[in-house]
Amino acid sequence: MTQTLNKTNTTETNAKLRSLNDWQKSIQRYLDPPGNLNPTVGLFIGGYCLAALTIWQWYQGSWPLPVLVGLAFISLHMEGTVIHDACHNAAHPNRWINQAMGHGAAILLGFSFPVFTRVHLQHHSHVNDPKNDPDHIVSTFGPVWLIAPRFFYHEYFFFERKLWRKYELLQWGLERSLFIVIVIAGLKFDFMNVIYNLWFGPALMVGVTLGIFFDYLPHRPFLSRNRWKNARVYPSRLMNILIMGQNYHLVHHLWPSIPWFEYKPAYEATKPLLDSKGSPQRMGIFETRSDSLNFLYDIVLGVRSHKKRRSKMRKLATLLPNLRWRKRWISLLHKTAVTPHSIKND
Repeated sequence: MTQTLNKTNTTETNAKLRSLNDWQKSIQRYLDPPGNLNPTVGLFIGGYCLAALTIWQWYQGSWPLPVLVGLAFISLHMEGTVIHDACHNAAHPNRWINQAMGHGAAILLGFSFPVFTRVHLQHHSHVNDPKNDPDHIVSTFGPVWLIAPRFFYHEYFFFERKLWRKYELLQWGLERSLFIVIVIAGLKFDFMNVIYNLWFGPALMVGVTLGIFFDYLPHRPFLSRNRWKNARVYPSRLMNILIMGQNYHLVHHLWPSIPWFEYKPAYEATKPLLDSKGSPQRMGIFETRSDSLNFLYDIVLGVRSHKKRRSKMRKLATLLPNLRWRKRWISLLHKTAVTPHSIKND
C-alpha cells in the first residue's frame, strides 16, 4: 500500500515537473516579436491621426468641445500603450522603429521616453519594494484621484538614481526642450487655449487612467514581492478593450516581452499554471470588508506608511490639536501601513 502511494506521489510530482517544463513551450509563441504591421503600430498611427483631427476640428470644424476633449483623451490613451510596449521592445520587431514609436508616443504624451523606460524597468525589477519601486510611491503616497501629479516623481527618480545610459540624457534634453518650445510658442502666438483644452487637460485625464489601471489596481494591496503574486489579473472582455489588456497585468510582469494584444490569450493558455501558483485573479476591491475599507481609504486619503512603528508620518501627530486626535492618527497609520513581504516569505 505504501509503495503504491509513493509511486502515485512520484508520478504526480513528475507530471507537475514535466508540465512546468512545458509551460515555456506553451508561452513561446506569445513571446516571439510582433509582426511589422501589428495592432501597436495601428495605435501609434491612430493616436496621431486622432490628435490631428482634434486640432483641425478646433480651427475648422464645428464639433463641440467635449467631443474634441474626448477624442484627444482617446488619442493619448492609445499612445500610453505604445510607449509602454516600446520600452519593452514589444512595439515593433525593428529596433529603430520601436524606438521611434516610443519617442513619438512620449512627445504626444508630454513624457520623456528614456525616463519612462528606465523608471518602468526599475519597477519591474523591484515590484512592491518601497525603496526601489518608483511606482510604489506613485500608488501609495496620496489619494487615487491625485495619482496623475505623482508621476512627476518618475523624473526625480530617474535623476536621483542616475538611470540614463549612452545618449539617453541627450534624448531627455531634446524631448523636454521640444515641450518647452511648444509652450513658449503657444504663449507667443496665442494658442495656449488649444494646449490647455486638447493637450494638458486630456493628458491629466490619461495620467489618472494610467495611474489607476497600470499602477494602482494591478498591484494592490502592495504586499507581495513574489513574482507570481506581485500583480493581479481580473479577466474581462470589456476591460481588455478599454484599457488594452492591463487587466491581465500579472501576465505582463511574468513575461514582459509579450505585446499587449497577446495578454488575454497568453493568460488563457497559462491559467492552470497561475492557479497552481496561487496568483491573484480577481480585482480584489469588494471581496471583503477590509478590501472595501482600504479602497475607500485610498480614494479619500491614500497616504500609507511603510513601517507600522517607525513611520515618518508619526511626526505629523505633533501638529494635531489634542492627544485624542494624535492617538487616532497613529492608529490610522498602523491600520493602513503597507509592509510588503520579502520575496523569501511569499
